[in-house]
Amino acid sequence: MKRNYKKQYLLYSVALSLLVSCSGPAEQKAEAGDSTSTAKAMIPDAKNFEGEVNGKAVKLYTLKNSKGVNVAITNYGGRVVSLMVPDNKGNLTDVVLGYDSVKTYQKPKEPFFGAIIGRYGNRIRKGKFSLDGKAYQLDINDGVNTLHGGFKGFYSQVFDATQVNDTTLNLTYVSKDGEGGYPGTLTTKVIYTLTGENGLKIDYTATTDKTTIVNLTNHAYFNLNGAGDSTILDNLVKINADNITPVDTTLIPTGKLLPVKGTPFDFTTAKAIGANINDKDDQLKNGKGYDHNFALNKHDGKTSVATISSPKTGIVMDIFTEEPGLQFYSGNFLTGATHDGKGGKAYPHRSAFCVETQHFPDAPNESSFASTVLKPGQTYHTSTTYKFSTK
Repeated sequence: MKRNYKKQYLLYSVALSLLVSCSGPAEQKAEAGDSTSTAKAMIPDAKNFEGEVNGKAVKLYTLKNSKGVNVAITNYGGRVVSLMVPDNKGNLTDVVLGYDSVKTYQKPKEPFFGAIIGRYGNRIRKGKFSLDGKAYQLDINDGVNTLHGGFKGFYSQVFDATQVNDTTLNLTYVSKDGEGGYPGTLTTKVIYTLTGENGLKIDYTATTDKTTIVNLTNHAYFNLNGAGDSTILDNLVKINADNITPVDTTLIPTGKLLPVKGTPFDFTTAKAIGANINDKDDQLKNGKGYDHNFALNKHDGKTSVATISSPKTGIVMDIFTEEPGLQFYSGNFLTGATHDGKGGKAYPHRSAFCVETQHFPDAPNESSFASTVLKPGQTYHTSTTYKFSTK
């Protein structure tokens, strides 16, 4: 019997076309500058981030550069939802923990995944400080202290957003006088830029109409093995800091500097996060692992202050900042109790680390620390870049 091969080929082509067109928008072939790459990178579904929070519209924005790197950011909390960078085989890997919908970010006790932190990053002792002879009381949301701006910190606010182009997103937020207990109306602008060198640059600017304090940062949770991997203890860390600011049992700095030499905190040469994390050490006990501010030796924005790398993926992250401190946190409070992470994954104990560039914690109460006071007529500005490469 003669077969109509031309007709069969046509039917096969149509079927294949339908199959491809039915692929979900969350799957894209990863190029990452390598035309031979066959990896599939999961991009968050923008529909899950559409809606209203606090009466304002929220949305997911995606930045991408010419090398195939992309970052997804929601204006709810200015959060980095995903960050896709190439591994040493050219496959795109999401290195930031997060959720698949904006609703999940609003759950109680959500751990600040990817958020812009303000007005004040890190802790303030008992939520108290004084300016010009007047005492202020902030929200107490972390034991006896204030953490990351209190109950109404920037992580829970909706920023006004403008995507300038494929690589730049502008976010603005006006924090009213008295919000969270902070004085002055603070107008904040945050610019996310995805550079051609695979860097995620974050520029922070703020002005005030009344003397206040400000310390802005980003709280991305990284795992260079890939988001959802069970551990970061094998990630290698180098921090250009000879001292940390030791803390008490409530994680408030004592006001002194502690040399890292001869301690588990010596990352002046690269070592695995897990190398000394279980050592018997009072500071590790206080932090339940690493949760400490490193006093950076140099912070000119041009010199890498820290380098982290994964032996599994070969991904390397260098950090550049103008801030004097770097909070290194080893994910000690992650539990993996639920599977509500991206792709239904759990985020277990120490499955991510944070590297928050900052002025020192509790600086308003420590005269020896660099000031975080901002006055009318002054402009707060700082810049941090997380730059990715491979080895």
